[in-house]
Amino acid sequence: MDVRMTGESPVVLVVDDEPDVADSYAAFLRDRYAVRTAYGGNEAIAELDEDVDVVLLDRRMPDMFGDEVLEEIRDEGFDCRVAMVTAVDPDVDIIDMEFDDYVVKPVTRTEVLDTVERLLRVTEYERTLREYYRVTRKHVALSDAKGSAALEDDPEFATLTERRDRLREELESTAERFVDGDFETLFSDFSE
Repeated sequence: MDVRMTGESPVVLVVDDEPDVADSYAAFLRDRYAVRTAYGGNEAIAELDEDVDVVLLDRRMPDMFGDEVLEEIRDEGFDCRVAMVTAVDPDVDIIDMEFDDYVVKPVTRTEVLDTVERLLRVTEYERTLREYYRVTRKHVALSDAKGSAALEDDPEFATLTERRDRLREELESTAERFVDGDFETLFSDFSE
């Protein structure tokens, strides 16, 4: 899945101060993604750039806590998903942290792969939804201003309508790829 639509593999940055752990996660991911590895917070900051799609981030590192790395990622405006992958059980201190997922160690190969896939699906869905909204608002604005009958034979409006319909299908397709529990978790607040 290429969330950047460039034909290149998504980039995953694995950050853990235990080289064996970081290297294990990187090995799990290397067949599917471009992987970078950092063995501490300062090294993680040096590895960050606009190409990084997902960061798997340990919380407790001696040189710089993962919480601080996360804050730096958000402060610098990097458009990537961050999963805290840590032995630290969650507590209320995570409430204000801007991560996208929280996974407690030890984790299996399947859990690492599932976490990255889930974050990439969310990114893909979010980007498609944003584009769908823009296209739909243009469609509505034109329909309201000119009336559907006046636009019926307009080739540009027909192209816009086709684009809107294609985006709707992409949204539905992406939503279908969510594991049932993921989708329910994402949208459970809407049903309350």
